[in-house]
Amino acid sequence: MPVSAHPDFDVDISARALGPNLPQRLGRRLWAPMLLMAMMAFPVGLILGFVRSDLVAGNGSPAAIAALDHFIPAVMFLGFATVFAAISFAIARILGVLRQGGGEVQQAAGHTVHTLRMQRIGWVFISLMAMAMMIVLAGVAGHLIVGSSITAGSASLLAQSETFGIWFESVRRIGVALYLVAIALGLATIIGALRFQVFRLRELPNEAPAPTR
Repeated sequence: MPVSAHPDFDVDISARALGPNLPQRLGRRLWAPMLLMAMMAFPVGLILGFVRSDLVAGNGSPAAIAALDHFIPAVMFLGFATVFAAISFAIARILGVLRQGGGEVQQAAGHTVHTLRMQRIGWVFISLMAMAMMIVLAGVAGHLIVGSSITAGSASLLAQSETFGIWFESVRRIGVALYLVAIALGLATIIGALRFQVFRLRELPNEAPAPTR
């Protein structure tokens, strides 16, 4: 049952250690796949950059160059989106380890388990991370649509290619900025969890052990 047992922390009190919550379980499962996607996206973007350089040096098709001007940032920022997601999910995983590990220490010491509830800043972290991912992916999708249309022979989009590139760059920058703010808040959430762990460990020597059943 959730209670407010400490002046600065909202906790759950239970007889046994609680496992990670849903966001923390997702973080444990998704951080590695997101990192793998980023490691795949960046080399693809680099290869496309080499292809574009060859086309420019060899006076290649303006349409192909313009299309690559959209495909390259699309792939690269897909990499940024996934690597930032990997960092965010890794933060959630760390919080899950602290939650479960702290409870197991209290249980092993024979005390009632006090588990820090999800912090408000943690919810803000999750919300901003989701918003940032959607914004960056919207910019990536825009680049892919314009690049594909140019490849298909759209003369109007070819003429406006640079304009669309500037618009999508603005969208991407907003998404990246939100991602960085979210990551900063996630790190602050870890600090809050560590503060609670220290607070709780200091309590244990002066607290009577939990009655055995």
